[in-house]
Amino acid sequence: MVNDIKKVSLTEEKIAEHVKRLGKQITADYQNKEPVFIGLLKGCNPFMMDLLKQIKTYCSVEYMDVSSYNGTSSTGKLIINQDLKTNISGKDVIIVDDILDTGRTLLEVKKLLTSRGARSIKICVLLNKPEGRLVPIEADYIGDLVPNEFVVGYGLDYNERYRNLPFIGVLKEEIYSK
Repeated sequence: MVNDIKKVSLTEEKIAEHVKRLGKQITADYQNKEPVFIGLLKGCNPFMMDLLKQIKTYCSVEYMDVSSYNGTSSTGKLIINQDLKTNISGKDVIIVDDILDTGRTLLEVKKLLTSRGARSIKICVLLNKPEGRLVPIEADYIGDLVPNEFVVGYGLDYNERYRNLPFIGVLKEEIYSK
């Protein structure tokens, strides 16, 4: 599995630094509020769990299973496999995802949550890939920037593989161009 990685983009230690910084920033921004963290499955899992450990204010957690990817490319269509179980009307929401790439998924989820009456919506991502952006959306909380390469690990996958790597790495092209 590790032999499929061309290079390491973010080490475990660097990820931990970003998570700690983001946790402090969100905690400061949400003092005396009780945000609802909405994780976008499955990629958010490692990042969201580590992030929540850094949040020092009351909060609640929800998940949505949404997708707009097939392999390495975005289909442009949002599919909701699992929706929220909680009413978010009047709540402060923080959407947590592993990466902001094309922006299609996050834009559609944000529109959906806005239509459901969220008081405020912020987006928190571990990685931002501005070169991949196809729609106008930006994250409010960003761990790090990544170049326009196909990255895996720490929740990010290629066809459900590599999510369990403890670092972020660039996948060798021959792995996904077969």
